[in-house]
Amino acid sequence: MELLFPLLLVALLVPMFLGVRRQKREAEKVSAMQNDLKIGDRVTTTSGLYGTVVEVDETTVDLEIAEEVVTTWLRQAVREVRTDDETVVEEAGTADPVVLAEPEPEAAAPASAEETPGQTETRLTKD
Repeated sequence: MELLFPLLLVALLVPMFLGVRRQKREAEKVSAMQNDLKIGDRVTTTSGLYGTVVEVDETTVDLEIAEEVVTTWLRQAVREVRTDDETVVEEAGTADPVVLAEPEPEAAAPASAEETPGQTETRLTKD
């Protein structure tokens, strides 16, 4: 009976300790990602806004959200760096992910519609 209380404490504290460690690791990964932002990265903000990084400062990042439309955000507002045009969405109740592809590009669009960081910089600085 006297061992019940210490075992109960251990049973409650160990999962809590492991959860804190996991949360700290995730926060470090997000912080590293936010510190490694560079011009040309395609990102998503915590509010769900998609944009392309056009300028990076110590605490802020300028995102181009539409052609010739640049907004300034705190680095902490960047949730993730997007790597491709496909989005993976898991349907409720199924374990199989569904891949939603981008619409087909128009025939007049060049094969590589993605802008290089140099092209972005040139377009934004032309006056």
